[in-house]
Amino acid sequence: MRLLLPLLAGALLLSACGNNAGASPDPGGSGGSSAADVTGVWGDVDNPDAPSLDFSPDGRVSGTDGCNRLMGHWSVSGNRVTLRDMATTLMACPPGMDTWLAAGAAADVDGGTLRVYDQAGNEIGVLER
Repeated sequence: MRLLLPLLAGALLLSACGNNAGASPDPGGSGGSSAADVTGVWGDVDNPDAPSLDFSPDGRVSGTDGCNRLMGHWSVSGNRVTLRDMATTLMACPPGMDTWLAAGAAADVDGGTLRVYDQAGNEIGVLER
């Protein structure tokens, strides 16, 4: 029973993120460079302890904060990338690990740099292409 509850909760979490209704990544772009430039991988995906995000053309985003897996949807309005319906696993991370990416709510593309912002609009970190 102890194992069943976390598995059921994880399945519900993933199924909620599986709904792509309303995703509008606008990969064709409505002008500007943000939508076309955000699609793809940001961060060091070869290092499992490093934060990274993968923006799919279908409006899904997945990645890791270096400890927990992240998943959700993205859309673009102007030059701002909005992260929504974000979910994360809740593993116990090593002491001192900075899991800043889990607080990401929006991002801007600045050349080969993705600047990530929290709900309050504060820049919380960057990921390189």
